[in-house]
Amino acid sequence: MTNQEIAKIFYEIAALYEMEGVEFKPRAYEKAAMAIEAYEGDIAELYEKGGIDALYKNPKTKIPGVGQSMAEHIAQLIDKGRFAEYERLKKKVPVDIQGLTAIEGVGPKMVYKLYKKLGVKTVDDLEKAAKAGKVRKLEDFGEKSEENILKGIEFLKKSTGRFTLGFVLPDLKKIENRLKELPQVKQISLAGSVRRKKETVGDCDILITSAAPKPVMDFFVSMPEVERIYAHGPTKSAVKLKSGIDVDLRVVPPESFGAAMQYFTGSKDHNITLREIAIKKGWKLNEYGIFKGKKQIAGKTEEEVYKKLGLNYIEPEMRENLGEIQLAQKGNLPKLIGYNDLKGDLQIQTDWTDGANSIEEMAEEAKKLGLEYIAITDHTKSLAMTGGSDEKKLLRQMAAIDKLNSKIKNQKSKFRILKGAEVNILKNGSLDIADDVLAKLDVVGAAVHSHFNLPRTEQIKRIIRAMENPNVDILFHPTGRIIQRRAAYDLDIDEIIKAAKRTGTILEIDAYPDRLDIKDEYVKKCVEQGVKLAIDSDAHSVVHIHYLEYGIAQARRGWAKKSDIINAKPLKEFLKLLKNPPAW
Repeated sequence: MTNQEIAKIFYEIAALYEMEGVEFKPRAYEKAAMAIEAYEGDIAELYEKGGIDALYKNPKTKIPGVGQSMAEHIAQLIDKGRFAEYERLKKKVPVDIQGLTAIEGVGPKMVYKLYKKLGVKTVDDLEKAAKAGKVRKLEDFGEKSEENILKGIEFLKKSTGRFTLGFVLPDLKKIENRLKELPQVKQISLAGSVRRKKETVGDCDILITSAAPKPVMDFFVSMPEVERIYAHGPTKSAVKLKSGIDVDLRVVPPESFGAAMQYFTGSKDHNITLREIAIKKGWKLNEYGIFKGKKQIAGKTEEEVYKKLGLNYIEPEMRENLGEIQLAQKGNLPKLIGYNDLKGDLQIQTDWTDGANSIEEMAEEAKKLGLEYIAITDHTKSLAMTGGSDEKKLLRQMAAIDKLNSKIKNQKSKFRILKGAEVNILKNGSLDIADDVLAKLDVVGAAVHSHFNLPRTEQIKRIIRAMENPNVDILFHPTGRIIQRRAAYDLDIDEIIKAAKRTGTILEIDAYPDRLDIKDEYVKKCVEQGVKLAIDSDAHSVVHIHYLEYGIAQARRGWAKKSDIINAKPLKEFLKLLKNPPAW
């Protein structure tokens, strides 16, 4: 059983308990599900090698946020594929929880009510009921609720067939690493939109060179992640993984590996322009190389292919035919921010509100990743479902952070925990924490968590008013979109970027896989206009800090350099860029 399959069941249990009105258990299962989903190792393999202790007790291998009872459930799922508690809950409410709760605005309690009152079990059932006008007749619903449900279903349908990069890449990397260990595999690379780090991907190509590919192909189609085999041949095999994504494994000649990487990475428009350049030179470019007549003149490496065409090497994230080829011809490509360039993470939630780990645990994980500072930005009081902090709780947390920083300093470490908050932008643009308390924080992020459907003019004014607050340093997840679930607010992004420039507000690239907010094209606009950007994990668990990789990828797709990202700077330099740098 894969990590994703285990996480899915835990999410379902959380929802089922919420339907029953049980306290505490829903959040416990949800936290465990988040930790399992983001865990980079193979949990089934971990259990098989080290038993149940490896899941929660062994400090070197334990899954953050998973205790003994959760570990026992994981063990039962791996051993038997089921456990009694889940089956009991599922029998009481036999609905497609994952499908129904994927609709924006539809939560577990609504699913329960729809099932009890209308017999709704699936998304199709709900669509039929809404189109028949049955939903609006229920207590606490109405015509607007019914309309929003239908809009949510339509949005969901448009997303079908695509997979969020950050939720499928871990499995793809595991497969790549497993294949890499085979002695028959000499070279290997992921390709396609996965390599370009598109926020959603349709499928994945894996390229290898091998003098003895048969055992590689046999190994590939027999992996535990494989649900279905489409093709099993000597030089190409195709499978569907349990996560739903299709993966092709291709064997290419060593002398063509670079050309194949370039070709299968794409994008299509980028490749068309490269072929046109080759044709003008009297050559032919394809997945086997550059040819002058029948003679191959380049193809062993990607660098060789680009150089032969008169271009500087173009990073995969830039290959969208948006001007990168022309810049490469002139030698003017930007040096993109690197995957190891970040010094800090400025949006981290802890167990003070809806996070799974303590402040100290989050700091320890950040240190392991080589970061020099983090900002603790727990939710604030108007987001009641997270146990958000009011002014008194924030002040207590500040004191706790001061103590932790003293402890860290006594350990001769230069690591710093910054006092922050993710304050809520209310409907009128004011904030839900008093300014005198915000002024005591080191860094303040503001975010919209309600009233997503305000008219455009009102929404823009609301957000800009918050940005004009002298205490607000960063606008978190600026457009509010959730990939494949919720569209962005109705905004004029140019107005937001202009206001950010005027007010000195940093715009965030939220690295959480289903946010990646702002989009890559908006990153590019910010870079062009000199607006400051931050890349943050939006971590609610220690494992989520690793999501920074996806935010960096988004920044690279928007052509951002290290100098464009404020938390790629050392602490002292970063603090100088805030509206009110702390006096310590």
